[in-house]
Amino acid sequence: MPSGESDATSELDEVASEFVRLRPRLFGIAYRMLGDATEAEDLVQDVWLRWQNTDRSAVTHPGAYLATAVTRLAINVARSARSQREAYVGPWLPEPVDTSADPEVGAERGEALELAVLLLLERLSPTQRAAYVLRDAFDYSYEAISEILQLEEANVRQLVSRARKHIAEGRRAPVSTDQHRRLLSAFLVAAQAGDFAALEGLFAADVVSVSDGGGIIGAARVPVVGRPRVTKFMAIVANKFWRGTTTAWVEANGRAGILVSRGDTAIALLTISASDEGIDRLMWIMNPTKLAAFARSLSGARRPA
Repeated sequence: MPSGESDATSELDEVASEFVRLRPRLFGIAYRMLGDATEAEDLVQDVWLRWQNTDRSAVTHPGAYLATAVTRLAINVARSARSQREAYVGPWLPEPVDTSADPEVGAERGEALELAVLLLLERLSPTQRAAYVLRDAFDYSYEAISEILQLEEANVRQLVSRARKHIAEGRRAPVSTDQHRRLLSAFLVAAQAGDFAALEGLFAADVVSVSDGGGIIGAARVPVVGRPRVTKFMAIVANKFWRGTTTAWVEANGRAGILVSRGDTAIALLTISASDEGIDRLMWIMNPTKLAAFARSLSGARRPA
């Protein structure tokens, strides 16, 4: 191989190696910003193409450069996604990712990955969301975030403070991982049996059941709200929904979930958020596109629930 070609190949290998090392963090930022693993993957690929064509001799800190690129692109995508969310048929839930083997999410702090938190982040402006994600999920300094977002440091501190307040007001203190799993397991048993009394005893007074079918399948197109209504709804649909299904434990966004299948086809991913008051949110991801993406992301064998 001629010397010039050898040098070029070596340089490309070095560039690729650096990007691969940083890629989990880039994906983690993009995913938390967008709540969509597929879009996050596309965005990271876009950053990779840009990185190959960048004058890297002028880049002192590749990690900072790439984090800036992915964050700014994610802000632009998030702005356009708002109108798409408004046109979405029925409730929208984030596209989940399998975290059982700590795959490409790059989390340093897990809270900003949970589905319930991602839903709350959707209500923030894209810039506010970016500030919160960079600070509370990845521990960037306020100075670094101000450079990424091209804002004064005082403004960044205000954005993060307001985001934290919004998250705190939007959810109760979550239960431990073990208690979360126990509540989900108890719900599964009661729901499959249509046990009205057992279901009622698991729910917080203001429990909400949200189903994301994307208008593709027959999922509830409005949330079911309140302990009496959710209990009655679960008891009524028990026989029809659970008949002929199998269930398996999975880990979705750092929390236990249950993948419900009929034959070889996944029909729902169920996870919950819960506090000391009981289960306060049931999240049913039933959109076939999101389920297929989650199935592809599964890193290990599923265990029957």
